[in-house]
Amino acid sequence: MAELLMSQTVLWSLAVCAIGAALFRLSRTFIPKSYGAPLPPGPPGHWLFGNTPPVSHAYRHYAELTEEYGPVFTIRYGGRLVCVIGRCQAAVDIMTKHSHELIDRPRSIVAGEVISGGMRILLIGEGERLRKLRMSMHALLEPHVSAAYEPIQMHHALNRIIDLIERPEAHLEHARKYAASVIMAVTYGKTTPTSYSDPEIQDVMRCIARLNEVLQPKGQLADSFPILQYIPGYLSQARRYHQDELRLFRSQVDIVKEQLAKNEAQPCFVTYLLDHQDESGLTDDELAYLAGSMFGAGSDTTAAALGVVTMAAACYPNAQAKVQAQLDKVVGRDRPPTFADQDMLPEVTAYALEVLRWRPVAAQGFAHKATKDIIWQNYVIPAGAEVLGCHWAISRDPAVFPDPEIFRPERWLNEDGRLRDDMKFFTFGFGRRICPGRHVADRSIFINTALVLWAFNILPDLHKPIDRMAFKDGPLAHPEPFTVQFNPRIDDLKKKVSLYME
Repeated sequence: MAELLMSQTVLWSLAVCAIGAALFRLSRTFIPKSYGAPLPPGPPGHWLFGNTPPVSHAYRHYAELTEEYGPVFTIRYGGRLVCVIGRCQAAVDIMTKHSHELIDRPRSIVAGEVISGGMRILLIGEGERLRKLRMSMHALLEPHVSAAYEPIQMHHALNRIIDLIERPEAHLEHARKYAASVIMAVTYGKTTPTSYSDPEIQDVMRCIARLNEVLQPKGQLADSFPILQYIPGYLSQARRYHQDELRLFRSQVDIVKEQLAKNEAQPCFVTYLLDHQDESGLTDDELAYLAGSMFGAGSDTTAAALGVVTMAAACYPNAQAKVQAQLDKVVGRDRPPTFADQDMLPEVTAYALEVLRWRPVAAQGFAHKATKDIIWQNYVIPAGAEVLGCHWAISRDPAVFPDPEIFRPERWLNEDGRLRDDMKFFTFGFGRRICPGRHVADRSIFINTALVLWAFNILPDLHKPIDRMAFKDGPLAHPEPFTVQFNPRIDDLKKKVSLYME
């Protein structure tokens, strides 16, 4: 017994010494350094661990800190120094004017390196892999190429109107179905109807949910304390997630390969990647991840935005009525609006722009990494710091968007009722990391806004008030389920839409 107690004492002593050595090393790493200029101000934190990550809806917490500390503030999560931008002019000064110094991403151990295998374009740092992935993606997402997808978007948007006639209570599901159908057609050439309940769609959404969980501040513990990655078993679940993703993304590409072998493949993103794989230098897994990432990003963001289109219409009937008045004048009620009408429908575009400002989809934003010191108003954002443009806080900038909590599409129009060219909101990110799929997303949001407001009067359910702040937690802000009424405003609506689809 004495020997056992002695051995336990020795083990505890060794453990204490090891912990002490680790804490000393951590303190050397995490104690704030001295820079040539002061950091932007920020809330005080623990000397070793820094600030406590917000438990939920981090973007709202960052908006509150913007009000307290100013347009740019500093927080520290363990060894990560994060400078958060919460106002428009600061975003222009830093994110736009210093875009070359901010093309990099911070290291993402769990989400980027393990779950994504270092191949998800959103999380990849500056370098050769990013360059070749972006070149491949831009080739099929440039504005003139994106216009070729309009027939696909129009078809599925009209189909969504039919879905809303038949099952209006499932309006959020129909938004997800639309987004998934378009991306499956554009990415993999799928022409058969896509249901949100399809197994491959559910598998992708499961992957997205896992990724979203670890992209929140509370899920980035290993990024703040990298030593955790060396604990046996700590990353085992993340490694399993990566294998699940890789199998899924490979299987979708394999389907296209089989169709190509039979001469049955439709022109799509994957057929282009396969045809140009030798010149692009993409490995098979990089190609599979590029296509899979496009589906995840494109379907999730579009579905969230379409949910807000509906929410805003029910909450702000006057805004809805202004759009409908212009639709009646320009399009009439005998045919649905099309992309060809867009230049004559600035009210629709303004409504869509306000949707993306009022409830930004990527509310939290995605962090960049400074490769050089950036001086802003006598403060320094040091090289190596994370720089986060918080879309939610920026969208609440009262200097640019007066009464920011009010949904007001007319803020995007000039006195002549045309779109203003002096207004901008960073919906799709910043600088050289701006979302390459933005042109496709813009078209989807426009045509769905035009069609749904042409087809229906959207009314709130008086027995179930809408909570305008009820959004799911995560990097992408999806509205929680809410109830509205879709009252057709077009005679023989289903017949007219069905005829136009033929």
